[in-house]
Amino acid sequence: MDLKQELSSLKQQAEELIKNATDLESLNQVRVEFLGKKGKLKNILKTLGKLSPEERKEIGQIANKIKDEIESLLKEKETTLKEKALEEALVKEKIDVTLPPHWIEVGSSHPVISTLIEITETFVGMGFYVAEGPEIEDEKYNFDMLNIPKDHPARDMQDTFFLNNGKVLRTHTSPVQIRTMLKQKPPIAIVAPGRVYRKDADPTHSPMFHQIEGLMVDKHLTFRDLKGILKIFLETVFGKDIPIRFRPSYFPFTEPSAEVDIGCTVCGGKGCRVCKGTGWLEILGCGMVDPNVFEAVDIDPEIYTGFAFGLGIERIAMLKYRITDIRLLFTNNMKFNNQFKGIRW
Repeated sequence: MDLKQELSSLKQQAEELIKNATDLESLNQVRVEFLGKKGKLKNILKTLGKLSPEERKEIGQIANKIKDEIESLLKEKETTLKEKALEEALVKEKIDVTLPPHWIEVGSSHPVISTLIEITETFVGMGFYVAEGPEIEDEKYNFDMLNIPKDHPARDMQDTFFLNNGKVLRTHTSPVQIRTMLKQKPPIAIVAPGRVYRKDADPTHSPMFHQIEGLMVDKHLTFRDLKGILKIFLETVFGKDIPIRFRPSYFPFTEPSAEVDIGCTVCGGKGCRVCKGTGWLEILGCGMVDPNVFEAVDIDPEIYTGFAFGLGIERIAMLKYRITDIRLLFTNNMKFNNQFKGIRW
């Protein structure tokens, strides 16, 4: 076979292989096989030295023409294959942007925050307004002006986080009441929600937890007013059928003082492990503001009376949602948290 026939045959082979190539990889193999440094066309051109000048010129022209034609066919096929690959990718990876992002899991409010909001809004609806104060507090506001003596157990090192220069991490939000009475004269009606700190850590206590305390000061307020306010609050949170009782107690900053119990939300008052068989659960502390507290903030106890109350948000959340271990509220366990997606707040 002479070189002209060999070149013609090489062109036909290349055309057939290019036509049948199904992807860019196989097309590149054809390119290497025919136009590569060690390809078939190069091997033919290596023999041109044995030809006469006239034959070498003629065969060289034919070879260059075939090379150009093969390159043109390769480029055309490459364009076709790329367009086909793009179309397949578009079909395969097609995204309907009108569909909702169903893979995003919708979150929910944490039960502690939900409970805090619900309680706060309940009292705001009764005419209270929200007051705030610092979490790093002066001892005089946290203890002294609340009629808590130096030797009171609440001031022991094992209960309180003491800092430098007479500062503490507040053990309750009662200092907000003191700060409010120092700045504002009666009538006063506030609730003070916020974080507080004590050295407690067990299934029912946490070193950081949330409280909300309330204070109302005006002329002629009585314990009856306090009971009415708390009854409305507890029935709003736990339902109108919840049993409520007041028990005499002692707090340094109120006199008389009481603790409030509700019927056990777990057993319905029949007696269980949670309520220790009594059918009752302690829910909050309250009382009439001690005259010594009024004198510390320069409010005349002969003219004004007032009442105060305080409760732990985590405890209310645990009772409302029947949570048995306070530590579940802080572990960020998604199985636990997802149970509260349907709660209102």
